[in-house]
Parts: sequence; C-alpha cells; structure tokens
Amino acid sequence: MRPNKYIVILLATVVAFVLFEYYKPKPIDWNPTYQNDDKIPFGAQATFELLPSLMRQSSVQSTRLPPYNLLTESQLPARSNYIAICQTFDAGTLDTRELLRYVAKGNTAFLSAYEFSDTLSRALGFKADLKNPLKADSTLRSNFVLPALVRKGGYTFKHDDGRNFLIVKKPKSGITVLARNARNEAVFLKVPHGRGTFYIHNLPLAFTNYYALQPASSDYMAKAFSFLPAQPTIWDEYQKQGRFGENEQSLLRYIKQQPALNWAYLIGLWGLILYVFFAGKRTQRIIPVVELPKNRSLEFAQTVGRMYFQQANHDNVARKKIQYFLADIRERYLLNTQALDADFTETLTRKSGVPLDQVQTLVRMLGQAQQAVSITEFDLLRLNAAIEQFYAAAHTKLTT
Repeated sequence: MRPNKYIVILLATVVAFVLFEYYKPKPIDWNPTYQNDDKIPFGAQATFELLPSLMRQSSVQSTRLPPYNLLTESQLPARSNYIAICQTFDAGTLDTRELLRYVAKGNTAFLSAYEFSDTLSRALGFKADLKNPLKADSTLRSNFVLPALVRKGGYTFKHDDGRNFLIVKKPKSGITVLARNARNEAVFLKVPHGRGTFYIHNLPLAFTNYYALQPASSDYMAKAFSFLPAQPTIWDEYQKQGRFGENEQSLLRYIKQQPALNWAYLIGLWGLILYVFFAGKRTQRIIPVVELPKNRSLEFAQTVGRMYFQQANHDNVARKKIQYFLADIRERYLLNTQALDADFTETLTRKSGVPLDQVQTLVRMLGQAQQAVSITEFDLLRLNAAIEQFYAAAHTKLTT
C-alpha cells in the first residue's frame, strides 16, 4: 500500500522546520537573569565559578530555599557568608528577621540588587529605590573609595543606566561608603549589624558574565568580594529561580524552554485538533429529533362535542354534561348527588361559597333536565351557562 503523498509532504515539512529552528543561530539574550547556571551575557555562571577561589573554598553552596527556611532548618557552619545577586531582593518579614539574626551572630551577608524590601532597608538604615528616569546616564563611572582599590579612570557599566544609588538614612549608625559613582552618590555600603556585617551593593549587573569577563571590569568583582572573609559561602538562587530546582521541573516546562521542541509540540497539538475536528465531522451520525408525545385528550373531547352538536343530539350532550358535573361535585365537595333536594342545595352553597339563589337555580335546572323526556338546544345552552357561572363564582370565592 503506497503512503499518501500529502502526509509524506506534511511530515517532511515539519521535520525540516524543526531542524531549521534547532540549528539556526540563536540571537543573543540580553535579559538579566543573574542565575548561576546561565551563560548568557547577564547570567552569573562565571561569577559563581570564580567565587570558590576568591573565598579560598573548594566549592560554594547554592541554595533554592527562602532565607527563613535556610537559616532555621539547615545545619550551617559556625561562620559563613551569604551572597544574593538579583534584580530585586524581595525578602518577607520572616526572611528579613532570620537574616538579621544570622548576621548579628557574626556572619556576613553580601546583597547586590537595584531594589530592596522596605523591611530590610529600614532595619539597616538605608534606602534604594528606582530613581527618576531623567537621571539615567549609561556612561556614569563608578569607583571604590579605598585608595588601594581605586582604578584609574573608574569602571563604566554601559548596560546600566546609572540612575540608581543608595541613600544613608542613619549617618551615625557606623555605615561606611565603599564605592561611589561620578555624581558622588553611594553605590556600595558596609553596614555593621551585631557581630557581623551587611554589604549592600546597588549595581548587580557588575557581577554578570559580561562584565566579569571583560578586561576593563573583570577586577571589579574580585575587589568587591575582597571585603568578605574567606570562609564557607552560600549563594542564593531562591530570589531568581524560586524554590524548585531543575530536577523538579516537568517535561512540558523543558519543552517550552527549547524553541525547536516548543514549535514541534505546538504543530503536533494543532494537527491532532484539526484531525479530530474534520474526522469527527465526517463520521458523526445525524441524531434524529424525537418530539415529545402530545396530550390529545382535549382535542378528542372537542371533536366529540362538535360531532354531537353538529348532529343536533342536544339531549345526549346535556345528559353527559350533567353526569360529568355531578361527578365533579362528588369529588370536589364530597357530596351525595343521588337526591338534588334542599339539603343538597344548602350544603353545596356552604361548601362552594356560591350565592344560594344561584345554586337553587342551577339545582332546579339539573332536576328538570334529568326528568325531561327530551332537551332542546335552548335548554342545553341555558344549562351550560348556569354550570359555567357556578364554576366562575366558586373560583372567585376561592381566590378571595
């Protein structure tokens, strides 16, 4: 059996497209992630790999736990460094409380971000907000304050807009400015806390791959970390990647991270949807419309009545009318209709609420009709009108 040529063409097109997407040159991703496993320009893999030699340690521990869980549930060394490099250091109240306790015991925290949580900045006496865009200056130079660390000409980070800086809110709290920009604004602070120290840095882009490997700025990272004691170090990835690691990522997430696999997944998914739609449309049987059975009893009664009336069989119609009316009186009011006398009239008046004179007239007409040898059309019409008036009066009394 020869394969369908259209299916072969479709499969060949899909395979060619996937291969083209997979092997075509990928554009450079300039988004800042600060992740320790990202090789893109603004990832931090180079810094993370160079950090052990700067701290004189065999390795640096990476953590995906919030500061509260890390500092309360983990077995940590007696003295250690905590490093977080991110766009925004967004620590909650509990995280900030444990981080302050951690440093107060004699440990060191190095935090580099453009924004910091209000809880932490108020506790340490500084402020770091995103400043007015009119202050942007990508050519603004930065340099260290200590003469031994000053670089001639300073450091320029052209991808940083240069408008952000740190404000010391407590000048007499022992805070030391370690680096400033060309406008003499602080970008690096040393904040003593208890027996330990916070290092607050406001230019995290300086620790990314791009600037850590550029000759003009490669020593900036080493000079900044030289303030930290050489001891076990913890690298925070929770602020950037969340709590769950790669081994906990689902297969679908991995597919969506790979452009070629993502396109193949979407094409296959839409192909299945179109196949189900068109195949189901061709093979689905028509569902017949089944109408509900109608109640024909009223139509039957009307037809029989018209037949009797057209045949002028007024006597038969009148007697059936009387028979049905008396049956309804027995069922509705629980009366004996064998004798249509004064007791029957009085009881019917009391139970139905219809005026006595109207009931007396109706009962008299019923008795006359039962005793008559033959009933005319005129008598039938008068009897029917009296019965309808009785029902109308009884209904009005019931509703009031």
